Amino acid sequence: MPNIKIFAGNSHPELAQRIAQRLGTEPSKVVLKKFANQETCVEIGESVRGEDVYILQSGTGCGEVNDHLMEMLIMIHACKIASAERVTAVIPCYPYARQDKKDKSRAPISAKLVANMLSVAGADHIITMDLHASQIQGFFDIPVDNLYAEPAVLKWIKENIENWRECTIVSPDAGGAKRVVSIADRLNVNFALIHKERAVANEVQRMTLVGDVTGRTAIIVDDLADTCGTVVKAAEKLKEAGAKMVYAVMTHGVFSGPALERLMDSCIEAIVVSNTIPQHEKIAVCPKIQVIDISSIVGEAIRRTHNGESISYLLQNIPL
Repeated sequence: MPNIKIFAGNSHPELAQRIAQRLGTEPSKVVLKKFANQETCVEIGESVRGEDVYILQSGTGCGEVNDHLMEMLIMIHACKIASAERVTAVIPCYPYARQDKKDKSRAPISAKLVANMLSVAGADHIITMDLHASQIQGFFDIPVDNLYAEPAVLKWIKENIENWRECTIVSPDAGGAKRVVSIADRLNVNFALIHKERAVANEVQRMTLVGDVTGRTAIIVDDLADTCGTVVKAAEKLKEAGAKMVYAVMTHGVFSGPALERLMDSCIEAIVVSNTIPQHEKIAVCPKIQVIDISSIVGEAIRRTHNGESISYLLQNIPL
């Protein structure tokens, strides 16, 4: 491909390699290191003058979130002042996405701050996947393409769950209802909703199931699995309500704190996540984790963006 450069940060080099392979190219040369005082140093190893540059860096869940964010900002800035024609930040998992509103006094809207930082660094375009809240797109004054893992999720359900026509798609909270209804409609199956109340952040106090799962396979669908307290309690609630088997499908598998232990001790048959975040080490600890590859969706979005084509097709379909 002419005039295209793909640079990978330290967060997920394997995904960058897969995307570059799909585009018939190799990740471009960049040296990322730290000085003795822990400042980030970026050296772009080839000319980007007049080129269409894509910088891939995943946010949450790859260890040092703040270091990776800073690394991406410096890479964007370095390419911009080296006369790149256009710089696109490809962020499969957007950092600070859950801090998207002022839900209590003096709370920051950190997702907006990250948007401002990306714009000021020089990003001309953002490609991301399954934002925690779609409204985050409105924090930017530059184009944002929010891709969906939904087509890949539908494919996994049809290929891996026997009698999927008899399943019920479940949202673990009211916020994910729209996502669940969309999947249930496309599969032509029932959906259910779990209403939860939290006492403090990351800890669920009480859950109420709305809908019927008796004798059916329940599939919990959400955008992000962090400490997995919600999804494990939701699975227990579904089992109590008579569900035959419980699966969980999440776009971003962060799995922080006691998440892996909780999953191993839970009644969940398998938890399916995409590779927006590296999962090799976590799979070794928790064999219940299965991974869907989304490199084809992101790679095709980059190709279409580069060629000035519409990416609407990717919102409903998996590219061949």
